Amino acid sequence: MAKKTSRQYVCKACGAVHAKWAGQCDACQEWNTLEEMAVEPLAASSASPRAGKGRRVQLHGLGGKVELPPRTGTGIAELDRVLGGGLVPASVVLVGGDPGIGKSTLLLQAASRLAGKGERVLYISGEEAVDQIRLRAIRLGVVESSLDLAASINVADIVATLEAEPDVKVVVIDSIQTMWLETVDSAPGTVSQVRACAFELIRAAKRRGFSLILVGHVTKEGALAGPRVLEHMVDAVMYFEGDRGHQFRILRAAKNRYGATDEIGVFAMTDRGLEEVSNPSALFLAERRGNIAGSAVFAGLEGSRPVLLEVQALLSPKGGDGAPRRAVVGWDSGRLAMLLAVLETRCGLKLSGMDVYLNVAGGLRVVEPAADLAVAAALVSAASDVPTSPGAVYFGEVGLSGEVRQVSQADARLKEAAKLGFTQAVLPRRIARGSARSRPPEGMSLLELGHISDLVGPDVEAE
Repeated sequence: MAKKTSRQYVCKACGAVHAKWAGQCDACQEWNTLEEMAVEPLAASSASPRAGKGRRVQLHGLGGKVELPPRTGTGIAELDRVLGGGLVPASVVLVGGDPGIGKSTLLLQAASRLAGKGERVLYISGEEAVDQIRLRAIRLGVVESSLDLAASINVADIVATLEAEPDVKVVVIDSIQTMWLETVDSAPGTVSQVRACAFELIRAAKRRGFSLILVGHVTKEGALAGPRVLEHMVDAVMYFEGDRGHQFRILRAAKNRYGATDEIGVFAMTDRGLEEVSNPSALFLAERRGNIAGSAVFAGLEGSRPVLLEVQALLSPKGGDGAPRRAVVGWDSGRLAMLLAVLETRCGLKLSGMDVYLNVAGGLRVVEPAADLAVAAALVSAASDVPTSPGAVYFGEVGLSGEVRQVSQADARLKEAAKLGFTQAVLPRRIARGSARSRPPEGMSLLELGHISDLVGPDVEAE
């Protein structure tokens, strides 16, 4: 008798399995995320716990000699920075990003440079024909590299090709949502297909020892599409971010088993492809005008890299009888509402009847709370119509009582500001722990604040 195929429903947001369809996932509370997938029942012999006896697993102590994994540099320093130094053999990297943001461009450039160094690299596309990839290579100026191309969505054929090519070192799959496995009864891009195809490709990479790079689509919320379990199956997850209205692109590591997380690489999109930006602070501040009220420079930190950004604020009288407008680009709107409440309650600024517009220039999105002080300085400057000092940078977290709190790696922020010619830093009041406090860079004065009201009043003492 033929085995009866059962059905189950998998949440594409969190990977939870449900016996029947529902509008909302019970595990993550997301709506309309359950997708149907077929499940082949196990044979009676394999389902029985008596079918086979397992072997004892060898146990090891925590101590022992550990060697760092060898790495292969891609030839793109910003990409290697996010990877932790380069590609590790048998590792799997998942790259996600909005359509047209430059994922395929970046990986084609990296694959071409690896091939130019003598590595055997295979670029497999499920979205484009070989001629389309060649046209992009001509535009990027990498057509002379010895890169091997293929266009296929059949995972069985791809795995068979990889088995027949033992000298392949790096494989790029663009993209995992287009891959198809004939043993899975569903269309490409569904939860079951994405998970099964990724499993087969990852298993081939671990067995053959080549580095595998998977391109993934993202949802409208910016998260990687498909089952959440896909992110747990890979060794590194990277997001390629950017605003199409700006030339800058940010490659951000969200997970990395072989390196640091929250590391970023900065690129500029040009007509010749992506170019590395080794000093993003200088470019982010290139068009800044220091004599305009409502502007302040934030000394931020992205991963281990200090980055200086311009924060711009604009206040205008509220129009109409509705609620005042709060427009934010590049920062958290909820944190702006909190900061406006603190400025009104603790500092006496009357902002409730004003429309507030806040912008982080350059297209980079700031997520760390250390930007609170720079945003507050820009708001106070806009409210008083007095420009901030053109040679000053700001960083510090603001609490609900108005206190200015410490943030991490202050010395790295100060060194970056001094390197770009800034002579003053407004920061939280430092507390010495153990030894004496470190001195600021030569030629830079420090203005230490204990409360946000010091931004409004003149009682700020320079060190």
